[in-house]
Amino acid sequence: MKKVEDYVTSIPGYPKEGIIFRDITSVLESKEGLKLAIDEMDKLLEGVDFDVIAGAESRGFIFGAPLAYIHNKGFIPVRKKGKLPRETVEMSYDLEYGSATIDIHKDSIKPGDKVVLVDDLIATGGTIQAAAKLVEQLGGEVVKMIFLIELTDLKGREVLKKYDIASVVQYEGE
Repeated sequence: MKKVEDYVTSIPGYPKEGIIFRDITSVLESKEGLKLAIDEMDKLLEGVDFDVIAGAESRGFIFGAPLAYIHNKGFIPVRKKGKLPRETVEMSYDLEYGSATIDIHKDSIKPGDKVVLVDDLIATGGTIQAAAKLVEQLGGEVVKMIFLIELTDLKGREVLKKYDIASVVQYEGE
C-alpha cells in the first residue's frame, strides 16, 4: 500500500542549492494521492473536539475545505492581506527574506470557538503562528494544528510548542 510520501516529488537544488523542495502538486495531481492525503490528515483529527477549520492561503484551503466538509464544519480562509472583502483583522510576521501579512474576517471566529488550523507544510512556523494569533485575538481557541508535511530541521514545532501539532509526513533538512 502506498504512503503519502510516495506521491511527493523531491526536487534537489530548488529554489537554491542545498535545498530539497518537497513538491505536493504531484500529490494533488493523483486521485489516489489526493484521497490518501485527505484521509491521512483526517486521521490526525480523531478525538479532537472542534467547531471550525481555518486554512492558510493557499494550500491550507486545498486540505482544510474537504476536512471541514467531512466533519460537517465551516471553513475559514486565512488570506494574504487585502484579499478578503469584509472587515478583517490582520497579523504581520517575518519570512526568511522580508515579511508578510495575513487577514481573517473579523466575524469569522466567535468567542469560545474551538479551531483547527490546517496548512500543507510546517517549516519555521511563522505563517501558522500568525494565524493562531488572529484566532486568539478574536476569542477563539486553537485546539489542533495539522499539516501534510513537516520539515523538522526548521524547528517550527519549537515556535509553536504551546499548541497540539500533528503532521502526516516528516522530512529532515530544508
